[in-house]
Amino acid sequence: MSLWSKLFGGKSGDTAGAKPKANMHEHKGFQIEVAPMKESGGYRVAATINKDVEGELKTHQMIRADTIASLEEAEEVTLHKAKQFIDQMGDGIFR
Repeated sequence: MSLWSKLFGGKSGDTAGAKPKANMHEHKGFQIEVAPMKESGGYRVAATINKDVEGELKTHQMIRADTIASLEEAEEVTLHKAKQFIDQMGDGIFR
């Protein structure tokens, strides 16, 4: 836990059984649901990417090998990787 979290009321204690809250972001017409997965020793980079294509909701589950120690950092890395994936693949994500 960081010093700032301790000073400003961050949670402490064991959160091994806790599921991180998902949060939504929009990037170039895609919806990104950032939802890192709890793993031993940290959180796995994971997100669901959605887009409405010709009236049909397309979904892609992105799960990376990367594991990050803190939830907050895992959420930041996940969002960055999802945006990068969208920038590189565009609608090809759903093929």
